[in-house]
Amino acid sequence: MALPGPVNRYLLLMAQEHLEFRLPEIKSLLSLFGGQFTNIQETYGKSPFWILSIPSEDIARNLMKRTVCAKSIFELWGHGKSPEELYNSLKNYPVEKMVPFLHSDSTYKIKIHTFNKTLTQEEKIKRIDALEFLPFEGKVNLKKPQHIFSILEDYGLDPNCIPENPHNIYFGRWIADGQRELIESYSVKKRHFIGNTSMDAGLSFIMANHGKVKENDIVFDPFVGTGGLLIASAHFGAYVYGTDIDYNTVHGLGKASRKNQKWRGPDENIRANLRQYGLEKYYLDVLVSDASKPSWRKGTYFDAVITDPPYGIRESTRRTGSQKEIPKGIEKCPESHVPVSLSYHLSDMFFDLLNFAAETLVLGGRLVYWLPVYTPEYTEEMVPWHPCLKLISNCEQKLSGRTSRRLITMEKVKGFENRDQYSHLLSDHFLPYQGHNSFREKYFSGVTKRIAKEEKSSQE
Repeated sequence: MALPGPVNRYLLLMAQEHLEFRLPEIKSLLSLFGGQFTNIQETYGKSPFWILSIPSEDIARNLMKRTVCAKSIFELWGHGKSPEELYNSLKNYPVEKMVPFLHSDSTYKIKIHTFNKTLTQEEKIKRIDALEFLPFEGKVNLKKPQHIFSILEDYGLDPNCIPENPHNIYFGRWIADGQRELIESYSVKKRHFIGNTSMDAGLSFIMANHGKVKENDIVFDPFVGTGGLLIASAHFGAYVYGTDIDYNTVHGLGKASRKNQKWRGPDENIRANLRQYGLEKYYLDVLVSDASKPSWRKGTYFDAVITDPPYGIRESTRRTGSQKEIPKGIEKCPESHVPVSLSYHLSDMFFDLLNFAAETLVLGGRLVYWLPVYTPEYTEEMVPWHPCLKLISNCEQKLSGRTSRRLITMEKVKGFENRDQYSHLLSDHFLPYQGHNSFREKYFSGVTKRIAKEEKSSQE
């Protein structure tokens, strides 16, 4: 494939956390804004420097208005594995592309960014002075420059083996920064209403980006909890709605999850969380409802279903029962009461979730959810499958030595038909995943063994 012209080459400086989540986020956002992921480098992997082909600067700026996985983006003017290669690359960059940013009426400054190495001020000045051959005609302004240029040097990923010379050197014009500050400003520590399993702010925004959430979308969370995922979607301009089986959580009642606070206050609820961030206008409603028995009329209502189902660790997996399902030996419940303590196997929960998404998502809408797995037994065949949904990405986050959860993103690619509801029973994926119904037992088995090992070593 022929490489695009220099105007399309951009350098992304990525954050060094949630490494597996970075590529799906960037791909999803480029797709959302009309671009397509094209990586000019042979590999990207764990490196913080990615060279991409992006159709326009507008798309690059829109990308940075959303991403929490990328720190900054630059229009790439030159790249080399040594200073000489970089300078030759810069000399070959079309002068007409440089001139609009270097003319005599402009102000600028040059910054140095190094990864895995710290340079002295003297070394930084030396690198800047070496760029005198570039046609800078404007004035240097270190406080409020019109244009910022950066030299970025990559010294590899091993902090214990830092090379004398960088592996790669880049020079480019700064375009925009990402949304990393959202992780701090939306931190759960500062949130008004939280629960035992409130989603980390950074991961909430990653999930919304994987789901391609945009303005005026309708986003649904069937296991809403304290509404952390609704907040991230509402921040991007989507109208949000949710359900949960737990009456106390939906209504903000009962014991508080916050340290040194016994009971939840009267103003602790999901609506108050959105109000805290100025997002209340995007709040549609939250209802007490059972995800295993959705009460929706047939139709496509949602642009995205984004959720974190319970795994049975800190929150139990429950569903409402019926008179027929009451165990023998227990007095029959009155008609006005429905038992809610029936077990809800993980495999059943996820296939219900996929069926629900297949029925209610618009065509092209996305389902984003967490799938807990026992790592020694995990294979890709265990990811639940549905004929209406296409797997887009599958990213791992470690929970412990033997357990993890995987962020699954799927896209609706065909309309739902009644026969699709039981298609999973014919799939090779169904039986392997049933083994993960005992995820809770395996998780706590590992915890018990670790505690016993720690106690034994402390006694020795």
